[in-house]
Amino acid sequence: MKGLIDKANTLLEALPYIKTFYQKTIVIKYGGSAMVDENLKRCFAEDIVLLSFIGIRPVIVHGGGPQIESMLQKIGKESKIINGIRVTDKETMDIVEMVLVGKINKEIVNLINQTGGKAIGLSGKDGNLIIAKKLTKLSTLFKKISSFKETDMGLAGEVEKINPNIIEALERDQFIPVIAPVGVGRDGQTYNVNADLVAGKIASALKAEKLILLTDVVGVKGKNGELLSTLVEKKAKTLISSGSISGGMIPKVYCCLEALKEGVNKAHIIDGRIEHAILLEIFTDKGIGTQILKTT
Repeated sequence: MKGLIDKANTLLEALPYIKTFYQKTIVIKYGGSAMVDENLKRCFAEDIVLLSFIGIRPVIVHGGGPQIESMLQKIGKESKIINGIRVTDKETMDIVEMVLVGKINKEIVNLINQTGGKAIGLSGKDGNLIIAKKLTKLSTLFKKISSFKETDMGLAGEVEKINPNIIEALERDQFIPVIAPVGVGRDGQTYNVNADLVAGKIASALKAEKLILLTDVVGVKGKNGELLSTLVEKKAKTLISSGSISGGMIPKVYCCLEALKEGVNKAHIIDGRIEHAILLEIFTDKGIGTQILKTT
């Protein structure tokens, strides 16, 4: 009986959050171990389908770095990543598009549908969803947060504009959009855009209630290696400048800050290696990982 009562208490703990987020959009960046481990993949699909069934509108943007890396190795192609952004020549762009759009996107859609959801796969080319442009300087991307050596990033892109109409149309019919971060330029050129940055811009365009990034770390750490449960903009910039936040964590924190500035209510960087990480973050009092808030 105690076990049943504990389950009831867990449901009651979730009730105010269900009421708060009902009919709200939550953008989730899906990546890391949660995309590779079979058990974590199942947990992710169950979380997404549950959100949909109780009236919350999940929008998924997925990465695919390890899978792209594996394919590049198979063809003997050298890979270079700078601060979480992949240097992308024409051959690499072809591989990126093939892996993200042709393989990973359809696998995620199928997984959600097999779990009972209604998912639709998209790339940034569909409905001109992601209008991109060449990322000419890393310092342009990160603006005043920090300074980086200028590098030609090839066909790595940044988001120029999001056209959310196709997502909104799918949401009205209770479909779950699953988006591959491949953008298209105004001249028709295909660009490889960092999935974290795409997720942030889509969350902004949809005025999402939350932006959640699944990662392979517990969250954002401070200068002494401690987990920061809450982080505000001023502190984040200080940690980036000091090098405490580095590498692939930089675009994650950056996109969260930009999303908050552009109307998203809260952003979260959480550990996707934990089973049902999304539900734990949204529906429990303590949550997990790091929540990033606007500077007050």
